[in-house]
Amino acid sequence: MQTAILNKQGGRKYNEDSCAHLELNSCLGCWVVADGLGGHGGGDVASNLVIETMLNTFKENPSLETDTLQLQFSKAQEVIVEAQKNSLKLSKMQSTVATLIIHNNQALWGYIGDTRLYYFNNGQLQKQTKDHSVPQMLVNAGEITTSQIRNHEDRNRLLRSLGGSEPIKPNLEQEPIFIYPGDAFLLCTDGFWEYILENEMITYLKQTDSAQDWLDMMEVRLLEKVAERNDNYSAIAITIGDDNCQLSHSNNSILTKVLCKTQRFFKK
Repeated sequence: MQTAILNKQGGRKYNEDSCAHLELNSCLGCWVVADGLGGHGGGDVASNLVIETMLNTFKENPSLETDTLQLQFSKAQEVIVEAQKNSLKLSKMQSTVATLIIHNNQALWGYIGDTRLYYFNNGQLQKQTKDHSVPQMLVNAGEITTSQIRNHEDRNRLLRSLGGSEPIKPNLEQEPIFIYPGDAFLLCTDGFWEYILENEMITYLKQTDSAQDWLDMMEVRLLEKVAERNDNYSAIAITIGDDNCQLSHSNNSILTKVLCKTQRFFKK
């Protein structure tokens, strides 16, 4: 597996995205991208807490199960709510998040909000998460098309997140999928997918041989489109190689963490 991480501030003043991955061995890992909600103050704290909590939860429960995903979300919600109680400044902080677990030749994921996960197989987009947002709700109702989400006036109105007063309702894959050499995953915040179309993701994936090159080409395309005060953007790209997967029982782990900034207003 190859991992590449992109995190840029864009045209904003504050950094409220967090991206990280934890590989316990060559065949078992977890990748997480979180996006703090800028309209509520403390979005950077919220996304950091989500990342740290989810990766620690995975490290303590390193299994490819829906229960592990549910535990990641539950623990992250608990930590955010507790931090809200301890600081008036952080009392309304919230975050979106997408998390991916890979073990051997299988993968499982979950998400809440509009941080997305894309799965590519045989050079084609096979699965894509659906935002918990007002525009996606309008798509579901047949009032707008999927392509209209990116420019919709209510694109930033979210229906679900971590840190809200309502019980959390993340979307969790119920069964692992099998993955194969050449497959790829992309986890990204709205500041990234707003500018990179799905057909562009596919085109650049076919033109490159590494996760880093794929992500670099997408960023070049993004920078060709962005306005002066564009949102922060972040993404993690994972490509699956054809080398043999040798399980290791070493206590060593690989943790890579980066932060980037996103401003957004969470409207009710």
